[in-house]
Amino acid sequence: MRGAPFRPEARFWFHFCQRFVAHGTEERSSGLRHPTLVQFYVVLTPYDDFPIHQTADPVAHPSSADPNHYDRYFFNGFSRNGEIFFGGAMAHYPNRGIIDAAFSLVVDGVQHSVFASGSMPLDRATEIGPIRVQVIQPLRQIRLSVAANDQGLEANLVFDARTVAIEEPRNTMISGTRRVMDVTRLTQWGSWEGTIRLAGQDVPLGAGARGIRDRSWGQRGVGVQAPTNFPPAAPQVFWLWAPLHFDQFCTHLALFERADGERWLEQALILPVLDTDAATWGPDLEYERLQGVDYELDWTPGTRVARAATLTMQSAVNGRSKIELEPLFTFRMRGIGYGHPVWGHGSVHGPLAVGGESIRLDDFDPQDPTALHVETLCRAHMDGEEGIGVLEQIAFGDHEPTGLHGVFDGYRAT
Repeated sequence: MRGAPFRPEARFWFHFCQRFVAHGTEERSSGLRHPTLVQFYVVLTPYDDFPIHQTADPVAHPSSADPNHYDRYFFNGFSRNGEIFFGGAMAHYPNRGIIDAAFSLVVDGVQHSVFASGSMPLDRATEIGPIRVQVIQPLRQIRLSVAANDQGLEANLVFDARTVAIEEPRNTMISGTRRVMDVTRLTQWGSWEGTIRLAGQDVPLGAGARGIRDRSWGQRGVGVQAPTNFPPAAPQVFWLWAPLHFDQFCTHLALFERADGERWLEQALILPVLDTDAATWGPDLEYERLQGVDYELDWTPGTRVARAATLTMQSAVNGRSKIELEPLFTFRMRGIGYGHPVWGHGSVHGPLAVGGESIRLDDFDPQDPTALHVETLCRAHMDGEEGIGVLEQIAFGDHEPTGLHGVFDGYRAT
C-alpha cells in the first residue's frame, strides 16, 4: 500500500513467498528466467470484529472485482402539504475506491443540489464532504445531515420507520451474455423530523413529513464503463416505483417491463403502519402481497413524465382497488447523482470535491437524457382515503403499451 509502513511480519512473508516461488520455478521450469512474484494484501477493518462475514475474506474485500459493484443509501421526503420535496443518496464503490453523496431540495419551483465525492474510507464510513448518514437504530431510525457548505444548503433530518423494511425482488438484468444489473433493495416508509436551511433561511417541513428510504447493493452501471467489442444496442428500460403513504397503511408498486410490455419484475404490497415498538424485520412480518397490479399512464405531451396515473391493485382480502395519482411536481433524480453529467454515481473527482447546482423545474429539457429519471410527488386517492407519495419513472427506449417510441423522444399522441 503506497505510503503505508511495511511491517516486519509482512516483509517476512513477502520474501518467503518470493524465495518459495522462485525456487519452485527454477526446479520445475528451468526455461522460466524470471520468478513469479506473489504478494498478499489483507485489509482488516473494525467490522471484522462482528460475526457478519459471508466469505473467508475480510469484510472490506468485495466478493466481486466488478467495478460496477456498489452499496447505496437512498432517501426522499416531502411535506404533507406537498410544497417541499428533498432527496438524498450516498454510495460506496469499493472496486473504484470512491464514495459519493448528494442532497437535493425542491422549494418554490427550484431544485437545489449539493454533491460530494472523494476517496472511499476502508472502514466504509458514511461521511463525505458535508454529507453524513448515521444509522441510529438499524431498520428503524437513521439520520441524514448536510453541514454548512458553499451551496448554502444544509440539513439535519431523522427518519423514523412507519412500516417494516421489505425486500424487493432481486433486480437481475441480462444483455446478451452479460449480467448488466444484479441488485438487492430494501425499502421502508417513514416520517421525517428536523431542519433544512437554504441560503441561511429555514425551509419549513411542517409536522408529519413523510418519506421513503431504501438500501441497495450489488452490481449496476456506475462510472465510466469498460470498453467492449459487443455491437452497440439501443437502451430499453421501463421502470415504475410507487411507494405511497396513507394514514393507517402504505402501498407499494415496483415493476420492470420490456418494450412489448412483458413484465419481468413485479411487486405490489399493502403494509400496515407499525405499532409502537413493533418489529421492523424478521420472519413473521405482517403485510399483504397483492395478487397483481395494472396501471394507466397519461404522459405529458412531448415528455416521458406522467401527468396522471391510475394503479389497479388486486387483493385476495379486499378485491379490486384503484389508486388515482394526482401529480404535484417532478423531482429530477440527477439532483442526487442519477445520470448527472458531472456528478454521476461512481465518477472520479479525486480525494475530495464538493459542488452544486440550482435549476428551475420549468427549465429542465424534457429531451435531456440526464433529466428523464424522475420522481413525481403525487396526491394519492384510494377507497376514500387520501395519501401522498411518489411515482418514480424511468422510460428509455420503446414501450408499446404506453405509446413511447425512440430512445429519448417525448410522447406523441397518435
